[in-house]
Amino acid sequence: MSKAKAGHKQENHAEHPPKSSITSKSALSAAFLVLNQIGTRALTFAVNQVLLRYLSPKIYGVAMQLELFSVSILYFSRESLRVALQRHQGDDELEKTEQVDGESPKEDAKQVAVSYGPTRRLQEVVNLSHIAIGLGLPLTILFSWLYLRSADSAVLETSLLHSSLYIYALATLLELCIEPAFAVAKQQMLDGTRVWAEFRASFIKCFITCVTAVWASRTGRDVGVLPFAMGQLSYAIVINLVYNWNIIPICNRSGASLLPQTIASNSTYIMSRFSRPFITIAATFYGQAIFNQILTSGDSYLIAALATLPAQGAYALATNYGGLLARMLFQPIEEASRSLFGRLPTKDSPPKRSADKNPVRQAVIHLTTILHFYSLLSLFAISLGPSLSPLLLRTLAGSRWTVTEAPAVLAAYCYIIPLLAANGILEAFVSAVATPTQIRSQSIWKVAQLCAFAGTSYVALRVAAMGAPGLVVANAVTMVSRIAWSWGFVQGYLGTFGGNAGGLKVWEMMPSVGSLAVGVGGAVVPEVPLQDGSDIRLGELMQCGVVVGACGIGVLFFEREFLLSTIPNAAIDRFPILQHVTRTRKDGDEKKQQ
Repeated sequence: MSKAKAGHKQENHAEHPPKSSITSKSALSAAFLVLNQIGTRALTFAVNQVLLRYLSPKIYGVAMQLELFSVSILYFSRESLRVALQRHQGDDELEKTEQVDGESPKEDAKQVAVSYGPTRRLQEVVNLSHIAIGLGLPLTILFSWLYLRSADSAVLETSLLHSSLYIYALATLLELCIEPAFAVAKQQMLDGTRVWAEFRASFIKCFITCVTAVWASRTGRDVGVLPFAMGQLSYAIVINLVYNWNIIPICNRSGASLLPQTIASNSTYIMSRFSRPFITIAATFYGQAIFNQILTSGDSYLIAALATLPAQGAYALATNYGGLLARMLFQPIEEASRSLFGRLPTKDSPPKRSADKNPVRQAVIHLTTILHFYSLLSLFAISLGPSLSPLLLRTLAGSRWTVTEAPAVLAAYCYIIPLLAANGILEAFVSAVATPTQIRSQSIWKVAQLCAFAGTSYVALRVAAMGAPGLVVANAVTMVSRIAWSWGFVQGYLGTFGGNAGGLKVWEMMPSVGSLAVGVGGAVVPEVPLQDGSDIRLGELMQCGVVVGACGIGVLFFEREFLLSTIPNAAIDRFPILQHVTRTRKDGDEKKQQ
């Protein structure tokens, strides 16, 4: 090994501490992302409560259409690339040789971006992330044209709609410009940088949106959805500034660049910059992303096409509240879990070296623990959600929203939270370990799922005239079929690679009998009656608090063994009360064995 390489490795070792187990890394990453989601969603939630007092359901419905416009462009531009880039080898496998294309590295070889594994790998992902920016521009133009062409006349009559749409388009393109820096942060596991960037940008977005809306209302100006557009633009500007401020120095120290650079001139790279294997897998994921987006946001597309603007606003409000748990907790856990699952062996790759002796066994434990935890959260959602949702909606959004379809949609949404939870983590496993052939097989299955969703939606909306709640039913039908396929895939994978790890066992994920009894008891509690008038009385809130508190204490008691087993050792060492509880539990186990 040359002195240059030795010095390079020593520098990296000094900057980055020795690796812990991938399970611990995944848990830490998930904790960062969960805290980020809680913080940003809390900000958004607080601002929405202010905006709902100033906006009508019609304006809120148009705002949700523009949000869907932006999210669709971002998803189709970057999602498949992000998933593909997470399927990377460990850094220990990237330390190849000092040669590039069979030649020794030259000190002043400006055309070769890097010579050593980690830096070369970093430049590869930066180069690939620029594809998202390239895809974003034509997609933005296409989606803008389609939106203006297909929008209802009531939407086009909204004040400053065209200006707001163009601002959203600009903000979307600016947000795509962070992809190179995001890729570096992801590869270097700089979750703190990502958390601070997104939190600061979200804070500015909420502040600008709220101030603009209140100012327009106080001055009597009809600005339509312009406050939302200005907030989105401020978010894109701030997140670019924060990401680049933190990532550019890291790239300078690593010898990489946030601009596309030449890596090597051989058949492995397209235009000497883009890794052909990664483009292949990203293209496979891109084809599937179309179905994923339609299946995930198909309800939003259908409600935008078939429902009136007030109904769209009511549906968007209800699903935002109902999906709060999924966005704050499920999504970051799934994203962090992909890093763990992505290191598992597949049919196309040999087992990768890992600090964990049996990574498949660790993955089984990880999946079982998460699904058990999800089942407890789902117990509360199903037993208490439907009866408490009308009171929740009136408390948060005001009485004028209770006369819309929002209460019925929110109550129905509570029943699909378990499906959202299970589907998300199982598909995270599939996307991390499936081969391109298996992904294509899943895509074929998703075509059938898409047809089922469209058919169920038509029956629910046109034949049964169920209105917005019918879309929740259609979502549930589709979700069940997705879970069935993913469950079969996971069990098949564990049967092939699991060895002694075994497969997933349903009974290990289910709540205890005592917890189920608590859930049944909470479900039979009659709905808290709302008094006439727009204000919520203290007595009503206290009744809800008593019911929720009693159920929470009951579940904590019956699930104490499981919950204690999930607490990290570092937390137990830090808090004396946890040490006492853990010691008492161990003493009890020893007495039982004796």
